[in-house]
Amino acid sequence: MRIAIFSDNFYPQLSGISDSIMTLGRELAKRGHFINYCVPKYPAADYEKAGVKNEEIDMGKNITVTRFVSVNAPLGNGNVPAIIPFGQFIKIKKFRPDVIHSQLFFGAGFEALLAAKILRIPMIGTNHTAITEYIRYAPFHPPYLNEIGLKYVNWYYNRCDFVTAPSASVFTEMLEHGFKKPYRVISNPIDTETFKPGPAWRKAALKKDFGFSEKTIIYAGRLTAEKSIDVLIKAVASAVPDEPGIMLALAGSGTESEKLKKLAEERGVSDNVKFLGLLSKERLAQAYSASEIFAIASTSETQSLTLMQALSCGLPAVAVRARALPEYVPTEAGFLVEPGNHKAFAARFIELLKNKETMEKMGRAAVKFAGKFSIPVISGEWEKLYAKISNKS
Repeated sequence: MRIAIFSDNFYPQLSGISDSIMTLGRELAKRGHFINYCVPKYPAADYEKAGVKNEEIDMGKNITVTRFVSVNAPLGNGNVPAIIPFGQFIKIKKFRPDVIHSQLFFGAGFEALLAAKILRIPMIGTNHTAITEYIRYAPFHPPYLNEIGLKYVNWYYNRCDFVTAPSASVFTEMLEHGFKKPYRVISNPIDTETFKPGPAWRKAALKKDFGFSEKTIIYAGRLTAEKSIDVLIKAVASAVPDEPGIMLALAGSGTESEKLKKLAEERGVSDNVKFLGLLSKERLAQAYSASEIFAIASTSETQSLTLMQALSCGLPAVAVRARALPEYVPTEAGFLVEPGNHKAFAARFIELLKNKETMEKMGRAAVKFAGKFSIPVISGEWEKLYAKISNKS
């Protein structure tokens, strides 16, 4: 099969979306399918920020990357390349895709719609984004903006032949605002070969390498407002009297970095909060192996790839009861607390750190749960869906 994947997020930009679609494409290519990524052309500064050479990534056999002209636009965590939709999809005409897969509803998404309509190719749309959460943190967000955003999202996905999302929570919101197309939930794939429990004997060495304590809580992802990382810092500050050695490790970067460092200082826990910066997948897996618990306070998640990676490494999770997180934190593998409640986070941290047996039992359950979303399993689901949709044309 020949699959054209349109996305506004791709290499060298680091995100859960770019990571998951690249992982999926590589696996499908191994199975003999042909993949063409239709993505933005990034400026040199983005390659420098990611610490990679300013050249096209070699994705391997059967994979092509087609770059579309884009302009820098301010959005979320700094400037991002925005594709101006004016028919650039024509570049893939010779590729002759059997199916088009759109990952987002911005510029690349519009190009995907144009390609599907003009070239008469069936199209699958995937909604990775809880748009109302991002609108909430926009500089200008009057009440009516949520309604406009949701109507636009449904307008877009109602023009696809089939729609997927990584969690049921996405569809709950869409169905309330006029979504009508066939749909199903398909998780993002988890690299369970990279993210897996490490040998017990290696943990001490990794802790020394990272400078972690014996009671380390870890979060990985963007350090931005919608991730509510301030809640985790306040939780650690609340837990210090009961667990003096507790530490919070934050892997990632973002616009809130300096504010979070200042908050840790104000709460008197600068020594208990460690900023790791951006980590490679391999290094992140090591950081998980050197930690005891994964924590996430974000209310904007449609899945959370880093949560799934942490579970796959055998970490129990403490997460908020919001959006998709209850779907991906089973009771046997972690705890759910109310959004914004740092004292509830602190209580769960203390409970787990004081009960090693419970922590280990939850860790084993986490690994088993994450295994359901391995690359081979999820790629097989996509293979079946692509075949089904392309046969409708």
